[in-house]
Amino acid sequence: MFDSFSAEMLARVQFAFTVSFHIIFPAFTIGLASWLAVLNALWLRTRDETYLTLFEHWKKIFAVAFGMGVVSGIVMSYQFGTNWSVFSDKAGPVIGPLLAYEVLSAFFLEAGFLGIMLFGREKVGDRLHMFATAMVAVGTLMSAFWILSANSWMQTPQGHGMNAVGQFVPVDWWAIVFNPSFPYRLVHMVMAAFLTTAFVVGGVSALHLLRDRTNAAARVGFSMAMWMAVIVTPLQIFAGDLHGLNTLEHQPVKVMAMEGHFESHPEGAPLYLFGLPNQETQRLDYAVGIPKLSSLILKHDLNAPLAGLDTVARADQPPVAIVFWSFRIMIAIGFAMLGVGLWALLRRAQGRLYDSAMLHRAALAMGPAGFVAVLAGWVTTEVGRQPYTVYGLLRTGDSLAPVAAPAVGASLLAFIVVYFFVFGAGTFYILRLMNRLPGTMGDDEGGPTRAAGITPASQLDPDAYVPGE
Repeated sequence: MFDSFSAEMLARVQFAFTVSFHIIFPAFTIGLASWLAVLNALWLRTRDETYLTLFEHWKKIFAVAFGMGVVSGIVMSYQFGTNWSVFSDKAGPVIGPLLAYEVLSAFFLEAGFLGIMLFGREKVGDRLHMFATAMVAVGTLMSAFWILSANSWMQTPQGHGMNAVGQFVPVDWWAIVFNPSFPYRLVHMVMAAFLTTAFVVGGVSALHLLRDRTNAAARVGFSMAMWMAVIVTPLQIFAGDLHGLNTLEHQPVKVMAMEGHFESHPEGAPLYLFGLPNQETQRLDYAVGIPKLSSLILKHDLNAPLAGLDTVARADQPPVAIVFWSFRIMIAIGFAMLGVGLWALLRRAQGRLYDSAMLHRAALAMGPAGFVAVLAGWVTTEVGRQPYTVYGLLRTGDSLAPVAAPAVGASLLAFIVVYFFVFGAGTFYILRLMNRLPGTMGDDEGGPTRAAGITPASQLDPDAYVPGE
């Protein structure tokens, strides 16, 4: 069944499948944890029950999403040993400690305070509960810090040496952790997570506003989400531009693929809006572009020369079509987010933020947009790095474990079945929680209220008790 596919291709597809499932949960929970901390702080400051209602509503959603994120992330670490053992052996001295720091400093922080945040308000008091909520938010950000540091090192490796057996070994940990692309990627990813959460909250709040425009919780949620959209989206576009300039400096081939520049342009390169990349003929078919605009964006000079993929051996080129289109999907969604944010700002100025059904429908439609943008950006980053796992130093084909294609294919099929069943059920449950109006969830939705097999005291018959039995 898998004879026509190589073990390398199947292993790459398997990792791409599992990471695509995983990344949507941290992208949501990073922003949601911070928003929960803000809601809790606002409630403590104002004692406005609307903030508490929103906090109690969204913390249940956070708990489910956080659990699915943890479970889906564990699977990927096993793949380093099963499918990518050569990579683990060669890059382990650098990557291993970074992932361990993430577990020790971030995951333990999240797990240690999560229970207090979810269930401890009445037991520990408001101040300690607020501290726990803030620590969960800090933990999610620290988790992003270490994971992106490890991945950024694979993109722009620095601070390492090679030992006698061909392993990357740390020489300067500061240079490894704060490698050239890391600050840009960290800022870009964290703001992407905030926007993802903002548009989920905005979409859910818009749904409830379409049902009842007077609902206080929906109004507050929608207002806060639209403020985040109009403030953070321009910052994200600016950060993305800086990230692109950094990528041009350290990974120029990736930028060539993103721009669809098969040919070099010695007197200014066009910005191609659309086209069909043809890697076989090394040209962009049916190209529609704006002359010299790419040079202006990337070099701040209309006539600045830009090299193309004709300067790169085909064996060193990434899959151009995937990178080209995933990049454009990400950019298009970013500008659509900005459009919704500006639309909401206009309606706010007109005093019609909660009365514009068209805006609410647009926000509802944009609810999943952040997830799509994150996946498109991740595809651009990871596929654009090919054919390397450690950019310029270790090729993907040389990172593979000695595994057979049928074995990888069988495990891939198992992942597909299990993931769609387990995470499909979890996602369905999250959507059910989102569909409920804040403040209407019963105690049964918050989890078990008693241990299994223990009958509540109110149900005991005192006359049925016989001493000594």
